[in-house]
Amino acid sequence: MLGVIVTVLVGAVCIILGISNMRGNISSLHSYHRHRVSEEDRLPFGRLVGLGTIIAGASIIVYSAFMAIALYIQQDIYTLVGTAIMILGLAVGITIAFYAMKKYNGGIF
Repeated sequence: MLGVIVTVLVGAVCIILGISNMRGNISSLHSYHRHRVSEEDRLPFGRLVGLGTIIAGASIIVYSAFMAIALYIQQDIYTLVGTAIMILGLAVGITIAFYAMKKYNGGIF
């Protein structure tokens, strides 16, 4: 059960950081990205990166819910479904964030 709580907290932190990014506060990102994004692109960049982070965080929380159901019902299929949802959500979220990095500062590194 501790694993469920920890993953919910990780997902919640990701969502909070994503909301902060969407509001234009990109201070949680690496200095490379903060310095290479122009002031006028800061908000659209933050919105895209924040959206990706929120999607990733939400998928982690959904995984936690499925993991809790699996623990309660004693059926491993829920863990499998939750894992698939989390992997898909992380892939979509990371892809959106990488797209924003490529578009607004020329690369992810």
